[in-house]
Amino acid sequence: MSDATRIVIVGASVAGLTTAETLRAEGFTGSITLIGDEIHAPYGRPPLSKHVLTGEWSPDQASLSDPDELAALDLRLMQGARASSLDVAAHTVTVGDEVVRYDALVIATGVRARRMAGTRDLAGVHSLRTVDDVVALRTELGAAKHVAVVGAGVLGSEIAAAARKRGLDVTLVGRSSELRLGQVGTHLSSLIAALHRENGVDLRLGFDVTQVLGEGRVSAIVLSDGTVVPADVVVAAIGSLPATEWLNGSGLTLADGIVCDSNGLAAPDVYAIGDVARWRDDLTTAYTRAEHHLKATEQAQAVARLLVTGEESPAVVPFFWSELYGTKIQAYGRFPADEPLRTIAGEPGDGRFVAASVEDGRVVGVVGWNMPRDFRLARADMVASAAPALSSPITTDPIGARL
Repeated sequence: MSDATRIVIVGASVAGLTTAETLRAEGFTGSITLIGDEIHAPYGRPPLSKHVLTGEWSPDQASLSDPDELAALDLRLMQGARASSLDVAAHTVTVGDEVVRYDALVIATGVRARRMAGTRDLAGVHSLRTVDDVVALRTELGAAKHVAVVGAGVLGSEIAAAARKRGLDVTLVGRSSELRLGQVGTHLSSLIAALHRENGVDLRLGFDVTQVLGEGRVSAIVLSDGTVVPADVVVAAIGSLPATEWLNGSGLTLADGIVCDSNGLAAPDVYAIGDVARWRDDLTTAYTRAEHHLKATEQAQAVARLLVTGEESPAVVPFFWSELYGTKIQAYGRFPADEPLRTIAGEPGDGRFVAASVEDGRVVGVVGWNMPRDFRLARADMVASAAPALSSPITTDPIGARL
């Protein structure tokens, strides 16, 4: 149990807010300061590409709490406030002209989107990370005809699906010849590619973007094979960088995020959670950083509980979900690249299945494709260490999925 009476949280998205909520729920009565660099009240990021971009939700619907709920937490919320430095020895965080003191610090600053080089002054080129980003992109899509999405990971696929839902011509460009989906990696690549093509997306996989054309406003992109793809809107979904610049010189170990132990401890009285944090996995001894909403939430709960009660929480297992063209995809656990998935329910050829990733005879991950109930059952079995019966590894199916 910590003796902290002043807890400062830097980062006011889901991880930061969940930390504050859990501190109060566990009985913490000291002061909480929540520092966020955006002017908006805390909001969730997953709905931005899944619901707000399509117009199904207003930006306000992505909010994580209302004013009364925030007030009930009895915290100091510093909005539009960017932390600029950390002094671990002095237990202080500098925010603008103010030095904020802490007994325990929780860093939840997340990541920032990578930008396409040479496009800073070119209108029509977007990234999607914040609510302001999605509002600006949604406005431009209203007048667009041709959209190029650069980056074929989860976010790129979701943006492409949202643009197609609006009836736009969409080209999805990926450097790799396979599509990646969260921690599942490329196991579902062929299925996702087929889903995009069935819904009218022009897939260009295995290509770099070598040039962005336009004078004042983007008009096209040029691929590494010389192909010119017309585009009046370009969206860069080319990955992210942990928001750790303000921690340079702090003494924290920074290597693709903040390196922590298995409880999120990065330095004495300093914890890191969410997208910015690389926690040690005591089972594999690896340090991993995963950009998942639920993992951020569970890490926040674990750190808050540790600060208040001194009790350690079970290891956080990655969970991921996405929805593309009405197809719900869920994944829980680990998916080693060299281990094929094995069906445990349904059939890939029918567009409904649950599959497992098996390592040394033990289920280490389950993925569901349009079978949420069976996925929940398989996940519960995995949590209980009761591996379900497995069929042979799938190698082909009617739509050519490589599972």
